[in-house]
Amino acid sequence: MRRRRTVPPSPLPQRHGIDPVRLRLPEDDRWETVRDHLVDRLSAVEPALVDTMLREGAVWCADGPLAPGAPYRPGAYLWFHRELPDEVPVPYAVEVLYRDDVLVVADKPHFLATTPRGRHVTETALARLRRDLGLPELSPAHRLDRLTAGVVMFTVRPEHRAAYQGLFQDRRVHKEYEAVAPHDPGLELPRTVRSRIVKERGVIAAREVPGEPDSASRIELVEHRGGLGRYRLVPMTGRTHQLRLHMSSLGVPLLGDPVYPAVTDPAPDDFGRPLQLLSRSLEFTDPVTGRARRFTSHRRLSAWDSHQEWAAGGGAREAGGARPSG
Repeated sequence: MRRRRTVPPSPLPQRHGIDPVRLRLPEDDRWETVRDHLVDRLSAVEPALVDTMLREGAVWCADGPLAPGAPYRPGAYLWFHRELPDEVPVPYAVEVLYRDDVLVVADKPHFLATTPRGRHVTETALARLRRDLGLPELSPAHRLDRLTAGVVMFTVRPEHRAAYQGLFQDRRVHKEYEAVAPHDPGLELPRTVRSRIVKERGVIAAREVPGEPDSASRIELVEHRGGLGRYRLVPMTGRTHQLRLHMSSLGVPLLGDPVYPAVTDPAPDDFGRPLQLLSRSLEFTDPVTGRARRFTSHRRLSAWDSHQEWAAGGGAREAGGARPSG
């Protein structure tokens, strides 16, 4: 049986709550120096930038920074920090609902991604919480869409992550969402919507296709006024954009949705009309302590509090109703 290679710990600290890039050099002798390999491997990076990184001691092996002419060593690990993109700051705070030695449960605002991805790196809940709480090993137990606000859970240490991720993978977490959408008096509710959803890589919108359903959402109307409804949504599966797509397919798309029923392209700094979807609560049996847990968001959906203000671009309401800073 082949022995699994032990990955050494990073010799570089996080920067702005972001881990350094880790590369393992191929078991190959095509390159004479590390520089030659990096120029080939990082094809999107100018060779001059690779030279600068090596000259300034920015590329490290387990023993320390590499010299510009460092010889190639097959199987060795390298670390370096990538150049971070310019990001528009999200003008809302992440509230910590609960914290102990195992879990951090946060109340994420609209527009803030859960984890680094694409153009959203430091302006993410994970990076902010790592910095603010001084917890460099903090990891997500699950993910909440960038445009969705509400309860999201993180593990403090790596050894606990699999147990909490397993709760979500095995559908042992009861999740409730709140949403604001048009009210259709002819729509019979409550109901459970089932469909087969396809999400193609590189395509923003998911779509429903014929076939055996692989998604299910319980949809209830809590109250209505002025042509709007406030809904309770309970996903029984976890397909991408499931709740948004199911509401749109019923003819009552969520207010502020830039994807369903039609894809739009709001500006990166447009925080005026947040998607009216909130992860209201998570409920489960804790896999570490065995205790029953329930965490509830303090946030409110601004279109329900004041549709006129939301429609005019008044933004999201923070916990307790506060307005965005700045």
